[in-house]
Amino acid sequence: MIRVLLAEDQAVIRHALATLLGLESDFEIVAAVESGDAAVASAAAHRPDVAVLDIDMPGTLDGLAAAAEIRARVPSCRTLMLTAYGKPGHLKRALTAQVDGFLLKTAPPEELVAAIREVTRGGRVLDPSLAVTAWDLADNPLTPREADVLRLVAGGAEAPDIARRLHLTAGTVRNYLTAIVAKLNARNRTDAVRIATEAGWI
Repeated sequence: MIRVLLAEDQAVIRHALATLLGLESDFEIVAAVESGDAAVASAAAHRPDVAVLDIDMPGTLDGLAAAAEIRARVPSCRTLMLTAYGKPGHLKRALTAQVDGFLLKTAPPEELVAAIREVTRGGRVLDPSLAVTAWDLADNPLTPREADVLRLVAGGAEAPDIARRLHLTAGTVRNYLTAIVAKLNARNRTDAVRIATEAGWI
């Protein structure tokens, strides 16, 4: 049996995926959770063979950050990313995080099933519609810490809250924000969030 962990924040999609994959005679759904944080905890608890993760999820860990954490904690667990948007920046982040598969949610169900089996065998799966565009995208200019800061800004956090959550001083956070705006040639923080989100960098 292939033990599968699902992580998707939209309940209807999560239940639909669990039902769909549960129809396969060689699949066992060990957990279906709603966030990256829950995915990491469930992977540690259930030791699945494959984690199927949505990229855009709420909480401190998005799908890609959760994939990296799962890889560190449960090295035997393969990771397959799903996304509604074909952002090349997401693909680049996925490749950096060494995920095993990357599919659009628009893929036919049989492709998802085949992808899970393929990554379980040790193979890698890449949605062909994203392969070419990934080469044309500029590399992410943000450092991992800058991306963390901007992700919190995108969630509505202010500098003092960001400082507390990342164990930094408020002045350091402001310095990060100044650097981020400059690196992205943005008009302000809001514009920086827009640019980074559209590129798939956060």
